[in-house]
Amino acid sequence: MKKGVSFLVTVAFMALASFLASAYDPSPLEDTCVAVDEPKNAGENTLGVSLALIDYEPNGQNPPHFHPRASEILIVLEGTLLVGFITSNPEHRFISKVLNKGDVFVFPFSLIHFQVNIGHTNAVAIATFNSQNPGVVTIASSMFGSNPPINPDFLARAFQLDKRVVEYLQARF
Repeated sequence: MKKGVSFLVTVAFMALASFLASAYDPSPLEDTCVAVDEPKNAGENTLGVSLALIDYEPNGQNPPHFHPRASEILIVLEGTLLVGFITSNPEHRFISKVLNKGDVFVFPFSLIHFQVNIGHTNAVAIATFNSQNPGVVTIASSMFGSNPPINPDFLARAFQLDKRVVEYLQARF
């Protein structure tokens, strides 16, 4: 990594750590702890924080999903991502932004969001969460790939689709 990027990542990580250290976990009982009787160092317990490194190939995506127990901060390390989220009822406002290397974006707690690589090269980002167990619910696979399947008549009415389209989608998951 170049010096400027390394410094930027260090500053972003320090800011993130400061934010997350004071973050409130609305469901602390739902978090799971590392199974250690007496932690001997800080690395044995995530202290309510987790992160993931995400690699996106060109046109790759992290499809619409939400985290039921966390907000997310995304830091782009390489490439260009289109990111967005949808606000809750009744407004359903779509908020999106194109992010480039060094940009940071916050996805609010439990709102549906996505990322897609709109660049011509690979993209890399770090996703950080204010929960050691943020959970993830992917919208399409949850709705069309449930086990047992949701009645296609119900889904057809709910999504205003032809029943054959719903059955096709269910077969894909």
